[in-house]
Amino acid sequence: MSQIPSDPVVRAFVDAVNSGDRDAFYALLAPGATMTDDGSERDLDQWVDREIFSSDGRMNVESESDGGRDLVAAYTNSTWGTMRTRWRFTVDGGRITRFDTGQA
Repeated sequence: MSQIPSDPVVRAFVDAVNSGDRDAFYALLAPGATMTDDGSERDLDQWVDREIFSSDGRMNVESESDGGRDLVAAYTNSTWGTMRTRWRFTVDGGRITRFDTGQA
């Protein structure tokens, strides 16, 4: 059973990923938002399309810390299968300015 993140913005991020709702996902991002994958800066739009929306990405949150802005999740997509991942979010003014993900 997936844990529900306590931070409302991060919770909406997980919901948007799990429902495949690209519009809701992008509405949560601040202009100029950035991200990393396994410590490397990535082009957010290309990464999100490839790793989430074109490959049916899903997050099953296992645990949280930092008020719900640091998650460990089983992340599944049709490219890589399921892997244990860590997600860290920077939220400002109710929008995500940065997220960092990688294997946990």
